[in-house]
Amino acid sequence: MWFIFNYSIKNKSMKIIIHGGFFSESSQSNEVKLAKQNSLKDIAKKSYEFLKDNSAFDTVAYAVSLLEDDELYNAGIGSQIQSDGVIRMSAAIMNGETQKMSGVINIQDVKNPIFVAKELIKEDDRVLGGNGAKIYAAENGFEDFSTEIPQRRKEYEEKLKNGGKGTVGAVAIDKHGKLAVATSTGGKGFEIPGRISDSATVAGNYANQFCAVSCTGVGEDIVSNATAAKIVTRVTDGLTIENAFDRTFEELKEIDGFAGAIGIDSEGNIFHQDSYPTMVFASFDGIDFEVFE
Repeated sequence: MWFIFNYSIKNKSMKIIIHGGFFSESSQSNEVKLAKQNSLKDIAKKSYEFLKDNSAFDTVAYAVSLLEDDELYNAGIGSQIQSDGVIRMSAAIMNGETQKMSGVINIQDVKNPIFVAKELIKEDDRVLGGNGAKIYAAENGFEDFSTEIPQRRKEYEEKLKNGGKGTVGAVAIDKHGKLAVATSTGGKGFEIPGRISDSATVAGNYANQFCAVSCTGVGEDIVSNATAAKIVTRVTDGLTIENAFDRTFEELKEIDGFAGAIGIDSEGNIFHQDSYPTMVFASFDGIDFEVFE
């Protein structure tokens, strides 16, 4: 599901695009589908207003935190349970101007992993995993929070694997032309404990001064394809964002990869693509939303 917000000011293009992962026709009702559309629309509006007075870096963290706070998505409080019944989450953020990325991998008992990832940007050691990430969160004032909700326990007990191809993310360019990206996930669900997703790697979350990209889908496919890093590198080397996406997704086909990605380049061009047509997305032209299914 995609939602795009555009806003132009004094020849600078200020834009944000967010995603809520893949929609599973087999396991999610039309009611859930509509709820996600309405939720994404609301979060896009709030994030757009936030972007007017804040940097792209701060805005993508804010947007992803709102997605983490909604149990409709596989991130934050809505995260999937792993095969041992434990919720472990991963998140990352990258500043295109400084080209620094920070993140957490398999963190537990934190409401907003993206804020812990953002806090780490100031550290020399900017990617932490497991218990180390949890300790860092506690030491920096992040409240201990149980992300498990009854729906996830029911899914675990009944072995209802609903696809697990959900991740949330945001890409933004601010009024100064600076790019940033943030991505967060609750994993694919019922995985082997310790499994690493793509979200806190440059395969799933990458930005520089030329382009920023966030991915969703099967993490192993995204890592094998190095999806986000490839797209950004190709834009840096002179390809248009559309051509960079097309070439990268053609290579994804070689491994029958399942992935989607959103991106913005330094000129404010927005592009999104998925390997299988199982998503819905919408755009906003400054006045009205246009929804596609």
